[in-house]
Amino acid sequence: MDAITLAINTESIRKDFPILRRTINGKQLVYLDSAATSQKPRQVIDAIKSHYENSNANVHRGVHTLSQEATETYEAAHEKCAQFINAGFDEIIFTKNATESINLVAYSLSHSLKKGDEILSTEMEHHSNLVPWQQIALAKGAKIKFAKATEEGLDLEDVKKKITKKTRIVAVTHASNVLGTINPVKEIGELAHSKGAVMLVDGAQSVPHMPVDVKEIGCDFMAFSAHKMLGPDGLGILFGKSELLKNMPPFLFGGDMIREVKLDTTRFNSLPWKFEAGTPNVAGAAGFSAAIDYLASVGMDNIREHEKQLTAYCMKRLGSETDVKIYGPRKRTGLVSFNLGKIHAHDTAALLDQEGIEVRAGHHCAMPLAEKLGITASVRASFYLYNKKQEIDLLASALEKARSVFK
Repeated sequence: MDAITLAINTESIRKDFPILRRTINGKQLVYLDSAATSQKPRQVIDAIKSHYENSNANVHRGVHTLSQEATETYEAAHEKCAQFINAGFDEIIFTKNATESINLVAYSLSHSLKKGDEILSTEMEHHSNLVPWQQIALAKGAKIKFAKATEEGLDLEDVKKKITKKTRIVAVTHASNVLGTINPVKEIGELAHSKGAVMLVDGAQSVPHMPVDVKEIGCDFMAFSAHKMLGPDGLGILFGKSELLKNMPPFLFGGDMIREVKLDTTRFNSLPWKFEAGTPNVAGAAGFSAAIDYLASVGMDNIREHEKQLTAYCMKRLGSETDVKIYGPRKRTGLVSFNLGKIHAHDTAALLDQEGIEVRAGHHCAMPLAEKLGITASVRASFYLYNKKQEIDLLASALEKARSVFK
């Protein structure tokens, strides 16, 4: 029996994803770019369609039936998300993406930063968890430091050395979108808290792919996106401990984050609405609810095991070739970044596209890490619950064609 199929029934799952029936350049689509965005099952698509066809209205302020239904849908999505990562309802804030979630925290915490304070990030961060802190440090006269990263992962001893009594914020990715490294965020959080700092975890590459419990991790904030976990674009999630959120100033001002307005003063709404100004993405919330239901029905432990098997198989197939350079440790999330000989990553990806195989090529929004690795770009194949072993075989065959084309 093929061990790859033991964790989940991939063939059954694939039937729920309409886009997987597509052909690209006359070849059956092989989608290996889920680290950038996941595909959507019909259950998610139908939930969004149903909202617009049956319950489209604005939330919270209406007393009519449609508004009440939309409010129920929107608030139910918060509750499901809270249960999914073991958080409280008032600790889940919807934004438009993980990037905005991180910027929200950076902006709000910047009000308490002063000259000489320190922020610690790492050399493996996505730009979204680097640039906001870089810019806040510049604006406030704070110092930003970066823990060292290697191909094997984060240098934990360097993290320990660089968290000091001056550290106010630690911002670290749970899982690298380039190396696949899974960082020891619980231990890093304990180090941060021992010095009186707060910690934000970028969960964009972890929450969609493995069980994540924010209480077990002990982080103060976590950011992730619906679109990477079968949900729609335009919906980001910020988890924040309620005791911290209550004391943080809002990021945006306007409708729905207001409790009372007078000409000379304003009282803000309770959590989580205090941080959700303006008309929200209700249809996106409907789709996100359906996505969470879908993931829960498959089981996050099963998804993690499935991806581990696929990744191990991919590394074995590609790693057996002397001209393939794979980046990152053996223990990783469901992605493999590599280069084929001296062929530029964009050329490799373009040829793979001719074979119907969709991968990502570039610096993956992690330019400092690419520089650290001594490369300008890499090819990244990333997997999810709908991928199967045969698609990795097709990837390996297509790379053989690339060798013959580029010699």
